Amino acid sequence: MRLEVEENDVDDVLLPPSNFSMVEDGIFRSGFPQPANFPFLKNLNLRSIIYLCPEPYPEENLEFLRANNIKLFQFKIEGKKEPFVSMPKDAILDALKILIDVRNHPILIHCKRGKHRTGSLVGCLRKFQNWCLTSVFEEYQRFAGMKSRTTDLQFIETFDISLLRQCVYSIIYQYQGYSQSKRRLVYREENLQKPQPTSV
Repeated sequence: MRLEVEENDVDDVLLPPSNFSMVEDGIFRSGFPQPANFPFLKNLNLRSIIYLCPEPYPEENLEFLRANNIKLFQFKIEGKKEPFVSMPKDAILDALKILIDVRNHPILIHCKRGKHRTGSLVGCLRKFQNWCLTSVFEEYQRFAGMKSRTTDLQFIETFDISLLRQCVYSIIYQYQGYSQSKRRLVYREENLQKPQPTSV
């Protein structure tokens, strides 16, 4: 009888994707989700996923998105192995516009391993949130580990966050959320372009 209970407990365990973490309320990051991670992701009640790789999304993942009414935003950023290839600024800027729009939350950002492309996007988000560079780099390196890339850190450092502020001039910044200490971004509906999800 005890063995049966233990086996059922194992079935109920929710397995997060590799390198999974909460960035802040409504924003998550991870490596590429596998089918074993779908029950975990379902519990997050995701509205959107930002996918930062050029490869097509697997059909079983697309089926999961369709079944749970999750929008997919794909930004085809190559995994850069050469040391001098930099992140595409336009793709990161466009991904940031999706990311800070609370209408897309809860949202998951992921690439292949949740390290470099995801780390660069989160690093630029942190600059937008006025984090000091030391803390931004510390967070990036915590996920990248021994494979931290100097080119990614340089990209984050030189990324012109004022471009994003110019694009979202109609955003109202308000303190709102589940408690007084948590900040959320709230949007005026007028003059906002709706982001275009990838067809699933």
